[in-house]
Amino acid sequence: MSFEELGLSEHTLKAIADCGYETPTPIQGKAIPHILMARDVVGLAQTGTGKTASFTLPMIEILHGGRAKARMPRSLILTPTRELAAQVAENFDTYGKYTKLSKALLVGGVSMDEQVKLLDRGVDVLIATPGRLLDLFERGRILLNDIKILVIDEADRMLDMGFIPDIEKIISLVPFTRQTLLFSATMPPEIRKLTEKFLSNPKEVSVDRAATTANTVEQFVVHAAPRSKNEVLEQIIAQENVQNAFVFCNRKRDIDGLVRWLRGKGYNVRGLHGDMVQKVRTETLEAFKNNEITLLVCSDVAARGIDVDDVSHVFNYDVPTHADDYVHRIGRTGRAGKAGRAWMLCTRAEEKYLDAIETLIKQKVPEEKIGGHSSQKPRDDKSQRDKRPSQASEKKSGIKSVSKGDKPKRSSRTDDDDDSVKGFGNDIPGFFG
Repeated sequence: MSFEELGLSEHTLKAIADCGYETPTPIQGKAIPHILMARDVVGLAQTGTGKTASFTLPMIEILHGGRAKARMPRSLILTPTRELAAQVAENFDTYGKYTKLSKALLVGGVSMDEQVKLLDRGVDVLIATPGRLLDLFERGRILLNDIKILVIDEADRMLDMGFIPDIEKIISLVPFTRQTLLFSATMPPEIRKLTEKFLSNPKEVSVDRAATTANTVEQFVVHAAPRSKNEVLEQIIAQENVQNAFVFCNRKRDIDGLVRWLRGKGYNVRGLHGDMVQKVRTETLEAFKNNEITLLVCSDVAARGIDVDDVSHVFNYDVPTHADDYVHRIGRTGRAGKAGRAWMLCTRAEEKYLDAIETLIKQKVPEEKIGGHSSQKPRDDKSQRDKRPSQASEKKSGIKSVSKGDKPKRSSRTDDDDDSVKGFGNDIPGFFG
């Protein structure tokens, strides 16, 4: 299938051709025709599959030729993070450059004054995070009664970050006759209920099954004691041909310490998390995109979907407590058919999370031995793994034992940020480089 077959106009096709691309991704090929027919659409696809272009391209077609009124945007795209909002805006700049569509970003962490000025002129496309949008709405600086297309992007991350009540409030403010598009990497029950409540007979399109890993990514797990993780990580990095890499931590408070440690070992490394001011975050992202940084240590929220070409490695310093986050993490490498490698450090206390990941992706993550660090016993025998190791083996391995009845609390995510300090979105580098 070619883009010409999707029914896109000449000005959009010309913009796509300028980027050197001829073939749409599967999610684009399935979603765009239905969106152009004004259908409500639910798009399900894992990271790096081109979800953003699957709604930006048809939106350019639908909105082209109209004119927005002051403070009354014609379309609204809701994103969980301000970096993802910026990425969506870049897509409109790239593929709408032969149109006169106007846009505005409403995100936290920056002055409202410039945002309000753009709204006063009238915008065709409004890209916003929920918190800033509701703030300006309550101040009377924006009206939502002319919204013709509503897009909810990264719906599953919206759920994780506690934005669903805000989403429901915003939906109640836009016209009932709008066209609604919802895109998500996964479809938890809460998101399914949202689609049933607010979408009208939606067409569901998907590629692959939710939460699958790309076959272009080689995966490995190394078992290590908590205190030895730094040394093990360094050994892995030293033996790998790392061009650039994400290093994921579960907690924001661990990021700065790991950055200092790696920097002390001579690595070109920076951190990225929600406590950083927006200017520093933006500079860090640009430096990583421009290959000025080799290692970017970050949390899930800060790095989800950062659009960087040719990321060679992903290192999971911690095993993600949510299994689907593993898929999102390693989806940062092995994109657009290119090879990538993903490593994960796992303590004995984290093995239950590893089990959940392997259940989700329906495959075993191969174990590797690094510097004497590996699993104590074969992981295929769960009954043996649950048994308490001897004191001698504990002393030798440095791994703290966990009794069979011990279960870690599955608490709320510790790396979630408020709306003014969020992370990046995601899509295929072929379209969004």
